[in-house]
Amino acid sequence: MSFEHHQTAARFRSLHTSQKPLALSNAWDVASAVITAAAGATAVATTSAGVAWSLGLPDGDRLDRERAVAVVAGIVEAVNVPVTADIEGGFSETLEGIAMTVAGILEVGAVGINMEDGSRRPEEFCARISAARDAARNAGRDLFINARTDVFLAGAGTVEEQIEEVLARAEQYIEAGADGIFVPGASEAGTIAALTAGISVPVNVMVGAGSLSVGELGKLGVGRVSLGSSIAQAAYAVAQRATEELNTTGTYTTVAEALDYGFLNGLMDSSTKN
Repeated sequence: MSFEHHQTAARFRSLHTSQKPLALSNAWDVASAVITAAAGATAVATTSAGVAWSLGLPDGDRLDRERAVAVVAGIVEAVNVPVTADIEGGFSETLEGIAMTVAGILEVGAVGINMEDGSRRPEEFCARISAARDAARNAGRDLFINARTDVFLAGAGTVEEQIEEVLARAEQYIEAGADGIFVPGASEAGTIAALTAGISVPVNVMVGAGSLSVGELGKLGVGRVSLGSSIAQAAYAVAQRATEELNTTGTYTTVAEALDYGFLNGLMDSSTKN
């Protein structure tokens, strides 16, 4: 393990604390990552949806390994904070392919991944987590595996049943090698408190307009907070609204709060670590 990677990975792990939860405004390309880091982010996480959209693809395991790793490589090169990559289901249907994905992510300098169970059985997802952990071990690199479970997104059963299912899965995922558990769709204070009380590793929740604040989530025991694809969605919404305004009223108010050209150009000019 290189000393630099070890330091970066250790720093990233240390950021997962309920005293001050790791707050991630997910990026989807080099420019959004550079802006995020310059705005004070302590780490950069990618959003697989945003990356896919930026390449003209739909979200949902339609992105391929090579292009996903290339985006992560560009981001790692451009920022001076730890980078964690959303790899969806692993960009492969085989354990060997998942290991290749993780090896590629580690080779370009990322120190974490998000991997999701989706509609997969817990046993199948555990095998994927183990494959990712083995790949990191074989590479001699530390890797923070954030295991996402989509139980709440699926919405089957009562809230109590969903909590029970998440806790059962979390226990299995941790045993398989997960360092954190990501539970998108969990939003109520009581639900989140029950999850953090029953999960022994940092819990990650998805946030957006109307969600509890980062501070409030920290008091509930949350260690990591993610905006997911919402910033990418908001950016594309500006493009849509500006175009509609331009072609209807012929005005330009939508872009009134755009970042200054010189500021952006200077930010990109100074973004390389070399």
